[in-house]
This record gives sequence, structure tokens and C-alpha cells, in this order.
Amino acid sequence: MENKKILIVDDEPDIVTLVSYNLKKEGFAVESVSDGGEALDIIKKRDFDLVILDLMLPGLHGMEICRILRSNAKTAHLPIIMLTARGEEADRIKGLETGADDYLTKPFSPRELIARIKAVLRRSGERKTPEQIIRFKDLVIRRVAFSVTKKGRPLDLSATEYRLLLHLVLHKGRVFSRELLLDAVWKDETFVEPRTVDVHIRRLRMQIEDDPSDPAYIKTRRGLGYYVESEL
Repeated sequence: MENKKILIVDDEPDIVTLVSYNLKKEGFAVESVSDGGEALDIIKKRDFDLVILDLMLPGLHGMEICRILRSNAKTAHLPIIMLTARGEEADRIKGLETGADDYLTKPFSPRELIARIKAVLRRSGERKTPEQIIRFKDLVIRRVAFSVTKKGRPLDLSATEYRLLLHLVLHKGRVFSRELLLDAVWKDETFVEPRTVDVHIRRLRMQIEDDPSDPAYIKTRRGLGYYVESEL
């Protein structure tokens, strides 16, 4: 993970100092800002491998920053870990639905944060596979470009959403339980709950389905899991 550049967006000096110290010990290059607007400005000017984003910020709220980054083609796939004092399940789900790749509440263990950062970076880095174009219905998946289009329109998928869609499409016709999807997509990350799979499936459906309430791409087998149908 050496030479990976991480931006910390947090207005609590003690948190920034703690996180920066532990990241630098692991070989990461670290920068930090304390204002939401300043964070967007620096991300536009510089390339980062991951952003640690607090929710409660002066300037712009963390949720809004996440939405802006996900709506921009240049930053749509930038890994984001939300770091916040809010611990309610509704807030965690909202953060994931907004586009965050992971979510950690304060107070937190620096070791757990490092583990989550490495897991997110590992997942985002695994997109570098040999050139291959996969077509499924109206979707076109370009593995090297790490891109998905529907009827020629680019979709802004996070790294996790992309891996989840790719896994299901590569195994058309097979039903995957939450636990199997956790093993396949999140691999050995130990901090992800099965509920997270449902959140990412819902986010995927919002982007690829014409009617997310009646999905044509990612289907549910009640009591068993998720699947995409084999094409005849």
C-alpha cells in the first residue's frame, strides 16, 4: 500500500492527528483538510487513492460531498470511507446509499480503520484485469476501463458496486446468498455485515434498472439470495 495517497476530510484536529499518524506508519502519503468546500477544491486539483470523509463538516456536509464526487466522471470511482460520530443504522445505510464504500463510527480503533482502508483499496485495485468486454442485455462492462454503460450511457458505479455486478453477470443463473456475495466481493474483510449486501444491491438497481421495484437485471430469489438470469 506504499505511495497510496489518502485525503482526510475532518474538522477535529485530534482525529486528524491520530489518523494521519497511523496512516503514515503504514506507508501512506497523507493530506488533510477541515472544510467541505476546500476538500472538493483539492480533489479537483490532485489525485488521491482514497478519501476519509467526516459527515459533520463546515462548508459542505459530508453526504453532499459524497454525492458531488459520485456524480463527476473523474471522481465517480474514488474510494470513500465515511468517518462520523453517528452510529445509528439509518445513518450508516444512508451513507452507503449515497455512494460511500465503507462507514466507520467514532470512536474507532485505528487498527480497524487501517484494515478497512486496505480492504477498500484492494477491492478498487482488482479492477486492473486483462481487457475484456462483457455484454449483458443493455449493459456493457469494460473490465480494464472499470466502466459500465447502459444503452451507451455511462453509469457511475462505485468500486464495490462494479465488483458486485461483475460477479453476478459472470455467474449468470446462479443464486448467491448474502454470505456468498460477501465472500466473493468483500473477500476476507471481517467488518462487513450481510446487511451491506442489500444496500449495494439496492444502489445497483437504482442505476441499472428501468424500474427498481420490478428488476429485470438483478433478481431476488426469496429466502435464498440474488441472481441474474441466464440469457437464452
